[in-house]
Amino acid sequence: MRYEIEFFGHENIRSNHKKTIEITKESHLTTRGDCIIGVSANSSCADLPEELKNKLRDSKTHVRFLIKVDDDEFVLEGMGHSDLTLTHDEDIVLRKSDFTCPRTISVKCDKASDLVPREMVSKLQNPKTKGLLIIVVD
Repeated sequence: MRYEIEFFGHENIRSNHKKTIEITKESHLTTRGDCIIGVSANSSCADLPEELKNKLRDSKTHVRFLIKVDDDEFVLEGMGHSDLTLTHDEDIVLRKSDFTCPRTISVKCDKASDLVPREMVSKLQNPKTKGLLIIVVD
């Protein structure tokens, strides 16, 4: 199964958090949101299709994420978790840890926002830049 989420850049994107990556439907961002790579997303956890939510709630599910900005791509992988509620109305968070909350979409991810290529981060600091988060589950 494949699901795509569009988002936009913001001048305050820093992308230097060592444990998470986040996109949000909110349009405002302060520099404290150092895991956020995109704002004004067209989906949050709550908006995901039920079929995808069910797969993400299986701890055996392998999840692949592709972040695309222009011709640049960043790939990371994570796992589903039986405790995922996927109910947050604004955010989607990918985590390296096993921590779950309503914003969590995947755990045990192999990368976080600090590893997003700096060229991509520079592009995402322009509010006109459009990005894409592609979610693929086996």
